[in-house]
Parts: sequence; C-alpha cells; structure tokens
Amino acid sequence: MPLGLIALALGGFGIGLTEFVIMGLLPEVAADFQVSEATAGWLISGYALSVVIGALFLTAAVTRLPRKPVLAGLMVLFIAGNLVSAMAPDYSTMMIGRVIAALCHGAFFGIGAVVAADMVAPSKKAGAIAIMFTGLTAANVLGVPFGTLLGQHAGWRSTFWAITAIGVVALIGILALVPTTPHTRGAAGLRGELRAFKSRQVWLSITVTVLGYGGMFGAFTYIAFTLTDVTGFAATTVPWLLILFGVGLFIGNTLGGKAADRNLDKTLLLVLTMLAVILAVFALSATSQIMTIASLMLMGGFGFATVPGLQMRVMKFAAAAPTLASGANIGAFNLGNALGAWLGGAAITAGLGYTSPIWAGAGLTLLAVGVMAYAAANARNSPAREPLEATAVEPSHA
Repeated sequence: MPLGLIALALGGFGIGLTEFVIMGLLPEVAADFQVSEATAGWLISGYALSVVIGALFLTAAVTRLPRKPVLAGLMVLFIAGNLVSAMAPDYSTMMIGRVIAALCHGAFFGIGAVVAADMVAPSKKAGAIAIMFTGLTAANVLGVPFGTLLGQHAGWRSTFWAITAIGVVALIGILALVPTTPHTRGAAGLRGELRAFKSRQVWLSITVTVLGYGGMFGAFTYIAFTLTDVTGFAATTVPWLLILFGVGLFIGNTLGGKAADRNLDKTLLLVLTMLAVILAVFALSATSQIMTIASLMLMGGFGFATVPGLQMRVMKFAAAAPTLASGANIGAFNLGNALGAWLGGAAITAGLGYTSPIWAGAGLTLLAVGVMAYAAANARNSPAREPLEATAVEPSHA
C-alpha cells in the first residue's frame, strides 16, 4: 500500500473530526459564548454549507494547478481554520474559523480521491479511495468520542488545538509521502473540467449520491431520539451505541471499496438495495434493543459501503477531467446529509414519531436504487470508455 494513502487518510481523519466533534461540544461552546444551543448549532450548518461551496468553487479555482501542492495548500487552510476556532474570542470569530476549515473539506476529498486512484493499479482504484475515506470513518469511531471527552475535561478549545496538531502532521505527511504526478488530467483547466458535466452518467451518479447518502443520514440525524424514546436505551448508552455505528462505517467502507473494484454498478445496486431493506427492518423493529443494535451497525456498514463506489463512478464517467466532478460529488454527499435531515425533521414535526426519519431514509434510498438501476442499464446500452484506466498516469516518487 502506498504510504501516501496513509497521509491522505490522516488528513481525512482531521477533517472528519472537525466536522463531527462539534456536535458533542455544543453545550460547552454555547455556554462559553453565551449563545443559545440553537444558535451554536449554526456552527454545524454553516460548516456544511461551506463544504458545498468549497467543493465546487475552490476546486474549480485550482484545476490548472498540480495536485500535490494543492492538497498541501488545502491542509494549510484547514490548519488555519482550526487555529482560528481554538483561539476565537467570540461566536462570530468561531464561525469564521469553521467556514475557513470547511472550505477545504470538499476540495480535499475530491482532489484526494483522484490522487489516491492515481497511486495504484487500475484494478485497485476504488480500494485506494476507500483507504483515504478510512480517515473519515476513524474520525467517527475514535475521534469524536475521544475529542468530546477531551473537550469536556480540558475545555472545548483543547479539542480544536488537538485537531490543529493533527493537521500539521497530515501536512508533513502529504509533503513527504504523496507522490508528485505529471499534471496531464485537468490540463484543459476549468473549461475542460466543466465538460465532464455534459455526461448524463455524471449527473445520474451525483443524484444517486444525494439520495443514497441522504437516506442513511436522514435516519441517523435523529437516531439519539429513536434510541432513547422508542428503543428505551438510557441516554448514557447512546455514545457507545454510536461507536457501533462507527465500526459499521469502517467495515462497510473497506469491504465496499474492494467489491466496487470487482463490479462497480452491481455493487452499488446490491448495497443500496440492502440499505433500503435494513432501514425498513430497523423502523419496524425499533422497539427491540437487540434488533436495534444489529440494525444500527448494519445501517452504518451498508450506508458507507456505497461511498468508495459512488466516488469512483463519478470519476469514471468524468473522462479525462475528473477533479471538479469529484469535488462536486463530495458536495453531493453533504447535500444528501441536509436533505435527509430536513425530511426526517419534517416527519417528526408532522407528528409521525421518532421512527419516521428512518422510514424517510428508506424512501430516499429506494429512490437511489431506482436511479442507480436506470444509470446501470443506460451505461450498458451506451458503454463509455474507461477513462480512469485509459488516462491513468504512473506516479513518480516525491
């Protein structure tokens, strides 16, 4: 395994930690800045919106630049944003820090996925992308619980100082371990990257990302309420149950990447179908603690098993200019998060109960299955060339 993938995974770990750990520290942040928890919650929403903006516009701005220096620059931006957050004297400055850090999120994962795929043989590209995203899953499994614990005992700022340090280590790793590749893809610049969006398959793939990932997060956003009010778990057990969800993410990401390398569309169809079934079973059996534990882990596993394949598929059909399309798909993941959370919240507000977000997630996932089935059939009837294999460049050592 190329060591550069470890550096990319560490960067992903830091970025994932920045995104998710704030959820466990909102009470401390709200108290420190003397704002309501709802106002503090905008630190999460503002981050998500900035991810989408950065995924599109920041990626577009750097399409002509060599990818290794761009990744290093994005990590510097990440370090700066978390440094601002750690030192923020007030809420507004904290928000600025969150926005700065978030702008690098989509571009880092989008460009990093292309770089990761270039490090390995064509038959291992989805697996390489999965390794990079392992950092994001590790942030959920280990980073968030320990980051929250650190913030609760040493002050929430200590967590952001720790994230800043992780960013510095990741930056050193990228500079030392990520190979410098000849900049052939994307040489046409922004105009060439935008041509990728003429592909129907690129848009279909992005749509599947929004619906499939939105289905999982629609169910997950309000999972604490489901676990306590429906299943009957004590609130103190929720963090441990979420670790099980994170373990599912880790396993699903790894196995999903390997399966996608063997048969991309078949893997996505199977995994999305299984996710829809699991969500329906979860909603029907949420009063059972044993079934809920199993469903929670399987939901994480099958939900994140789609990620390497979805990212790979967009890059595949973006032909010789995958960078902007890859970044756009990272934005699509976050758009799916927002859509799923909104639908789940609307269902709860309508008085449908705390299993309704899971049903909403199952519905979104079924839509994803339908779109994916159409996309796969369309691809078979109009076979596209395999751009990732055709344009792969042998990496040179940094």
